[in-house]
Amino acid sequence: MPDLGRMLVFFGGLLLVIGMVLIFAGKFNLPVGRLPGDIIYRGKHTTFYFPLATSILLSIILSLVLYFVNRMR
Repeated sequence: MPDLGRMLVFFGGLLLVIGMVLIFAGKFNLPVGRLPGDIIYRGKHTTFYFPLATSILLSIILSLVLYFVNRMR
């Protein structure tokens, strides 16, 4: 059970850090969520947004973070 608790605390801290980065990215006008490659369709009554490039970038960053965390263990 202690291992599960540590893992939950780690992922909670990771979510907190990611949330803070996204908040500050919005305040400093960083293009997170508006990268070239993000698909936006604006119709007459609808808007469809698919953040393809942002998803790929976040996936690469998260993969690197988890790789380094695994190397520390």
